[in-house]
Amino acid sequence: MPAASSRAAASTDAVADASDTATAAADTRMSPGGPGYRRMSFALFLAGVATFALLYSTQALLPLVSDSFGASASAASWTVSGATGALALCVLPLSALSERFGRRTLMTASLTVAVTVGLLVPFAPSLGVLIALRVLQGAALAGLPASAMAYLAEEVRPKALVSAIGLFVAGNSIGGMSGRVIGGWIAQEWGWRAAVGTIGVIAVVCAAAFRLLLPEPRHFTPGSLRPRALARTVGNHLANPLLRRLYVIGALFMLVFGAVYTVIGYRLTAAPFSLPQGIVGSIFLVYLVGTVSSAAAGRLVARLGRRGTLYLAAGTTTAGLVLALVPHLLVVLLGLVLITAGFFAGHATASSSVSHTATHGRAQASALYQSAYYIGSSVGSAVGAVAFHEGGWAGTVGLGVVAVLGVVTVTLWGSYAARAQGRRAAAGTAAAH
Repeated sequence: MPAASSRAAASTDAVADASDTATAAADTRMSPGGPGYRRMSFALFLAGVATFALLYSTQALLPLVSDSFGASASAASWTVSGATGALALCVLPLSALSERFGRRTLMTASLTVAVTVGLLVPFAPSLGVLIALRVLQGAALAGLPASAMAYLAEEVRPKALVSAIGLFVAGNSIGGMSGRVIGGWIAQEWGWRAAVGTIGVIAVVCAAAFRLLLPEPRHFTPGSLRPRALARTVGNHLANPLLRRLYVIGALFMLVFGAVYTVIGYRLTAAPFSLPQGIVGSIFLVYLVGTVSSAAAGRLVARLGRRGTLYLAAGTTTAGLVLALVPHLLVVLLGLVLITAGFFAGHATASSSVSHTATHGRAQASALYQSAYYIGSSVGSAVGAVAFHEGGWAGTVGLGVVAVLGVVTVTLWGSYAARAQGRRAAAGTAAAH
């Protein structure tokens, strides 16, 4: 009998393996090494580059913008927070358009409008006009992040989703870095207007290559534009406790990042560092660390789990904030490295978890995450500048530490909720028997 049982079990395993193989073979979605995957990855990488290069094109140049218009740090910071705030407000309605007209169509339209505005930004005659153009640019870019996440969720196999999203986020980090580094050196020689103009031209090239490379979607099904259907989908997502926690985590991580990188230029151009604008722009080379940590998020989640990876990201960010208080340039740089690594790992983990958790209305689920994320950026930029004005760099760091504690608290609550749900399920199973 044991031998017969073993043969039966082996037969069952063989059937299961064959079924899994057949299912994988029948899945026509893209996977690493498969047709179209590299083109798709590079296209969305370039979209990420263009998005972050444009969205944060003025962030490293804020001291020069302040000097040009005679504005305070908090007033100039609205060239950043206005753009991210507009993106946060528009990402949900534009994601609904992507459900109807297609992810690739909306991403192309968004980039086209954004790069067009980007070519007008250098000619802004006043701070008010500059902020208005940046708000318009942020609103246009709102059509890209959520649509990109939804495109990946539909076109990429689930096991490759975290890595694929990590590559898109890596494009964000490269865009944010290159825009600031290139802009910093150009601004040092020819001013901030030439810098943002150059970033606009780079974004045009990225947008054109994106459109040429991105494969036609094969798994998109048009949805409805009916407001009631949209409201019902959004309501269902907001009723999901896990999604709510992920939205809050994304907002808090981005609050830290937005606050730190909005005011770092003011700190490094002032005593005791007194660095020139080109060197300050080059500080953003630490974004390369974000490229690595976001691309590695999939492996971290596989090893530590989602909550373990979020704890690691929060701890890394906190260590970076503490180190950045030390008035020594190399220590500050190490602090920025840790802040950047922690942020991008946390963001890639949270955003991919949203795409994995949502089983319907993925564009809306991702849009809600992006909305929360960029609200965090907008609040971080504005409040971080106020904290810097009132309490110096220590004030900005204090704001960041409070936000990271919020990430830890929300993640701990998720762990508690998961254990409680497990106990209830176990109790229900025991009662049934």
